[in-house]
Amino acid sequence: MLKMTHLSKVYRTHLIETHALRDFHIEVKQGEFVTVTGPSGSGKTSFLNVAGLLEDFTDGEYLLDGGSVKGLDDNQRSRLRNEKLGFIFQGFNLIPDLNLFDNVDVPLRYRGYGKAERKERIEDALAQVGLASRQKHYPAELSGGQQQRVAIARALAGSPKLLLADEPTGNLDTQMARGVMELLEAINAKGTTILMVTHDPELAVRAQRNVHIIDGQVSDLVRRTPSLVNPANTPDVAQAA
Repeated sequence: MLKMTHLSKVYRTHLIETHALRDFHIEVKQGEFVTVTGPSGSGKTSFLNVAGLLEDFTDGEYLLDGGSVKGLDDNQRSRLRNEKLGFIFQGFNLIPDLNLFDNVDVPLRYRGYGKAERKERIEDALAQVGLASRQKHYPAELSGGQQQRVAIARALAGSPKLLLADEPTGNLDTQMARGVMELLEAINAKGTTILMVTHDPELAVRAQRNVHIIDGQVSDLVRRTPSLVNPANTPDVAQAA
């Protein structure tokens, strides 16, 4: 699903070079749920941005769903994001003046889906996150955990192969965070690959695999006991080179 080999990411100014990722190796297989941990400034966000085609990389190789993304122009990268990727952020990024249905609808309109297909996708996605009965509510009428569920529904509506989550429980209390994690585990059990950055060690160990990043490099790849939600999904551990 995702493979990076000898990958580097360097931010340059006229005076300074900052190596965010260096000789970076990772492989995430289809159907895995992988958490990414590491101290602040270790390169986690840079890795997720490169994985999500939001930033380019400086050197190395990145294969997404078997195809190289190296040298793609902005339009090609946007097309790949639309076809294969979904994003969940720490801030829910919902539009306050739109109800839940319309919030989920916004990215589908950009993808060019017809009205009937959009409606079906939106209703199915909101049902998956347990909010089918609230589609006419507005974000301010929901709890933080419910707003994050809407953000997840918005990502799911596009049927992504890979779901990228950047601290999706960071703004939630413990109980809400566990609920969101259970939802992500259920989504993964249906076959969606999930890559999640988190600072929460309790959540990190619940994934099938935890990747730890230090100073822009993969420090270790820790295999976990497969989730009880998805016991059959037990891919081999990728080894860091």
